[in-house]
Amino acid sequence: MTKIKWLFIASLIIVLLALPLFAACPSTTSPGAQATLYVGGCFALTGAYAEDMAASLAGYEDYIAWVNENKILAPWYPDKTIPDNVTFEVLWRDDELNVDKVLSIYEELKGKGLLVERVSGSPQALALMDLMYDDRIGATSAAAGPYLLTPPKTIFTNYPIYTDDCAAFADWFMENWTEDRAPRFSFLTADNAMGTSVVTDEMKAYLEGIGYVIVGEQYVPLVPTAPPTTQLLWLKDNGVDACFGVMINPGSQPTVKEMNNLGMGPGQAYEITFGCATPSHIQVFISAMGADGDGFCVAGGYASWDDPGNGMTFANDLLAANRPDKVGAMHIMYVDGIVEAMTQVEAMRLAMANTGKSADQLTSADVLEQGFYMIKNLDTGGITGSPLTYGPDDVEGADEARIQQIQGGKIADMGTYPCRHIYKK
Repeated sequence: MTKIKWLFIASLIIVLLALPLFAACPSTTSPGAQATLYVGGCFALTGAYAEDMAASLAGYEDYIAWVNENKILAPWYPDKTIPDNVTFEVLWRDDELNVDKVLSIYEELKGKGLLVERVSGSPQALALMDLMYDDRIGATSAAAGPYLLTPPKTIFTNYPIYTDDCAAFADWFMENWTEDRAPRFSFLTADNAMGTSVVTDEMKAYLEGIGYVIVGEQYVPLVPTAPPTTQLLWLKDNGVDACFGVMINPGSQPTVKEMNNLGMGPGQAYEITFGCATPSHIQVFISAMGADGDGFCVAGGYASWDDPGNGMTFANDLLAANRPDKVGAMHIMYVDGIVEAMTQVEAMRLAMANTGKSADQLTSADVLEQGFYMIKNLDTGGITGSPLTYGPDDVEGADEARIQQIQGGKIADMGTYPCRHIYKK
């Protein structure tokens, strides 16, 4: 064998022996490289929504810890696997319900590599929606007003918009109306952007179209400093049968207390049914009011804590494992945090699968267009009124709104009603 052949063979052996060493060298763009993806965004831990948002943040944290350990999306989704090299981390700031602050936080978190966002209230959503649309950033939301669909941008809801909650309440009430006259309806809602978002021409047209006589509207402070006696007596003086609004519990609870003082409500001297959209969470309401809340309704809400479905079982298991002192005492927005975090994780999981990119190569546009927009029939284990579906023209994930009413001091499920997609075209 010639010297040249021996040199060639020796060189080939050296290359073959070195290949495993080269393969073991990490690369920032290798599919096997360790990478961290951030979830989260803005949480209003200061102000009127503080309790709600603290619970939502806890849901994010506990869910993400579970995902990092189990590497699947949810116990009922063993096939939706997370790459072993990907770790999620919750990145958040307190926006303090301050629009100026939320804008600076948005820029900060975007700079830190957060490819998604979340908003904690209507003013924050209104301030961010155009920016996020231009930046191609998808966001989950604790707010669900019709402004999110006029036109749809990139903020995705997991419960129906407030006008669809109102329509579901109206459908349910009309279905059970037995008198031979048209029921008289009024809005009774909070006097902020969230509350007024339900009072639209489109909403009024729907109500009139199914047979209601609309009497007018009354407004209550987001957090009343005095009982809304004047507003309630106006309803009574105008013969209102059903009223609906968007309030948080610090508004709906004193409103119902004053209704009781005035003898107003189902089965009382003056028959009237009062309903609210999801921010007035019935699970929180009943823990404070008990049987004094009988007759009060919430539309579009989450399942009750004792719901036997996969979702609430999972939520209770997470609480027992991570916050045992909160079992039976946690705010229901804990499950919102689970659902929001699940949605953000699914968007990034789909984006990696659909683009073929590794985690560290993803852009916010990838996560929006190949992630959020590709979510179809995402099963939340029954936490939400229906599975969640999104797309460029569909940012309202739920197709049905759950109706719940307090009866005998307990939460009674009254069924689900279709979302009517009522908003300004």
